[in-house]
Amino acid sequence: MSSVRIVRSILRCTIPALLASAALCAAAQSSDTALLASLTADFARLAPQTIRPADGYIRHPYLIPAGYYNQMWDWDGFFIGLHWTNQNPADAKYLRGWVLSFAGSADADGYVAGCITPQGPRPLFGKFAMKPFLAQGALVAAQQLHDYTWLRPAWPAMQRILDYRKRTQFDANWGLWFWDNAMQSGADNNAALTNDPKDPSAILAVDASVWAMREYLAMAALADHLNDPKAARSYRQQAAATRSAILNKLWSSTDAMFFNRRRANGAWVRVISWSSFLPLVDGMLPPADARRVIRSHLLNPDEMQSPYGLRSLARSDAAYNNQAIINPYSNWRGPIWINANFLDWIALRRYGFHAESRWLAVTLAAMLHSDIAKWGSMHEDYNAETGDGLAPTPEQSPGGKFAGFVGWNLLAQDMLQCETAKTHCPSLAISAQ
Repeated sequence: MSSVRIVRSILRCTIPALLASAALCAAAQSSDTALLASLTADFARLAPQTIRPADGYIRHPYLIPAGYYNQMWDWDGFFIGLHWTNQNPADAKYLRGWVLSFAGSADADGYVAGCITPQGPRPLFGKFAMKPFLAQGALVAAQQLHDYTWLRPAWPAMQRILDYRKRTQFDANWGLWFWDNAMQSGADNNAALTNDPKDPSAILAVDASVWAMREYLAMAALADHLNDPKAARSYRQQAAATRSAILNKLWSSTDAMFFNRRRANGAWVRVISWSSFLPLVDGMLPPADARRVIRSHLLNPDEMQSPYGLRSLARSDAAYNNQAIINPYSNWRGPIWINANFLDWIALRRYGFHAESRWLAVTLAAMLHSDIAKWGSMHEDYNAETGDGLAPTPEQSPGGKFAGFVGWNLLAQDMLQCETAKTHCPSLAISAQ
């Protein structure tokens, strides 16, 4: 056969296939665009429920998860504020108010409760100190508002809060960070942590250490803008030391996984939970190692990947379940949580898993849209095997009427916008500019 005939034969075979593939791609894009339009309409109705006017002890408009919760929480407010900021930089004012409210509630020692109400701070499960998000929220707000002057009155309190955390949640022998209990982490019953009252502050935690590192980086960037070079230098040194400790002491190359460890004896806590993947958000691993983590664990159907998103605990773990519990502990032992999936989505994009990040954004949006169509609102977590909403159930809600949940679920819109319209692409990268 002549070369011309060979080429013609190839074209006869490949062109229809390419056209069919292009048609399928166009149909998928059209479907995803329609899903984004539907979810955007859903959220136009639900999102305002997360904003409350200043009230009593809280002297700025504040952010709540809505539905079941009417209090202002630490990382809930951070993630909700990210959504509002992603949608409109001017709405970083809500994140600014969140920062000022928490910083303004610090006591003389630098302690801040993780939950604040119009009646005052709400200590839970002991002192329940605020998670390390304050400086990160302040940096995002200041960058988007192009204004750092509002931080000056709050700066001493923010430094005091940072010092308190180091005095109470840092293990100098390991150079790593710990939670008082799993509840303080926000992942209420994370199997990689403990809520045993006889075993407090026992676990050197990947998530506590990553968040602390990020908080130091954010404080350094803020110090640059506030003309405090000495503080900026110190904070960067402490961030670098924490980063080094995470890589040297919590990373298992053999397992291609970050694990928690026991403070007392260094024993590995070989539990693969959502928090195991947090270092990937900051690109802490070389690409080859990170891709091994993602392929071996995050996208492994026997571990983290489900048909409806990414699980909060590996399916292979003996503790794995999808129970609809909310009190005293919300269930982080299997169900899908949107904030955790948002962080995984950032990690996937960072390391070049673009098809997978798009799949995740579309899958989560479709699940939430279906939930809203059925219930009129959303749940705070989802069954990883069925996609059904879990807590809060109507029976768990005040008055026996489904209360719903909005909160950080709003981040699903940001992910889908980024993947389909290539706009509002959120990033948690920390820089001075």
